[in-house]
Amino acid sequence: MTVHQNDTSSTGLSGFLLNCFVRVPNWQLWLSLPFSFLFLLAMGANAVLLVTIRMEAALHEPMYYLLSLLSLLDIVLCLTVIPKVLAIFWFDSKSISFSACFLQMFIMNSFLAMESCTFMVMAFDRYVAICHPLRYPSIINDQFVIKAAIFVLARNVFLPMPIPILSARLHYCGENVIENFICANMSVSRLSCDDVTVNRLYQFAGGWTLLGSDLILIFLSYTLILRAVLRLKTEGAVAKALSTCGSHFLLILFFSTILLVFVLTHVARRKVSPDVPVLLNVLHHVIPAALNPIVYGVRTQEIKQGIQRLLKKGRS
Repeated sequence: MTVHQNDTSSTGLSGFLLNCFVRVPNWQLWLSLPFSFLFLLAMGANAVLLVTIRMEAALHEPMYYLLSLLSLLDIVLCLTVIPKVLAIFWFDSKSISFSACFLQMFIMNSFLAMESCTFMVMAFDRYVAICHPLRYPSIINDQFVIKAAIFVLARNVFLPMPIPILSARLHYCGENVIENFICANMSVSRLSCDDVTVNRLYQFAGGWTLLGSDLILIFLSYTLILRAVLRLKTEGAVAKALSTCGSHFLLILFFSTILLVFVLTHVARRKVSPDVPVLLNVLHHVIPAALNPIVYGVRTQEIKQGIQRLLKKGRS
């Protein structure tokens, strides 16, 4: 089945077909179960976290506002990717229009970069809290959160925007079957008859500039935090500082590890099944979203107490 960009109306075709796991179609049914569970868990846990932070006055602080932003980003990413994946698994609904495909591409690139940037801002928040505690209220305040949110949105809306625009401008004259469950830039652009060098270069440069710089700043922050913590002479202070930063670092480590494995499998795609990077790409959109609110809910005493108070109010 082929599609030409200039005569899609005459051929009756209006988009792409998402197709994967052709070699092992039985995987789709089995994978739909954990994907459904993770999706419901991510939606429910993030909703509970957002409601708790909204309703509990004690949680109206910059750190929890940043956590709310992270939860909103997780919800949008999940809703952009997982329902379509489940529709393919359950109803064989593989078709996706050109506009929906390029919109999904933009949201995935933009919101993943926003999530990475939010982790970076949260790492800075912990750095100031541990290394400069006396200056924390004057630096990390509501104004800081507003400025940080504007920066996160502006940087990660405008810089990834050329990715779907460049892909949408290509001439698609070959097959319209995308070997993926999602409209990843390179999966789509490789179907084009045009030269996609610019697409590849911008994806590579943009990805490493945004995510790479965030990760460098994140690990620099935690290096400084660790150095400051080790200088603390009070045993209780060390434990409290490590506990405060532990949940942040675990989630950042998991987020970056999946991303790194995904990149490595793409680089070594001749040695691994082509289905592996596709699976990792989908998991990268749902597992962190499910884990983020749970890790914070379990490890952050204030959030745990806030959820318990809300549950008690609901029962009464």
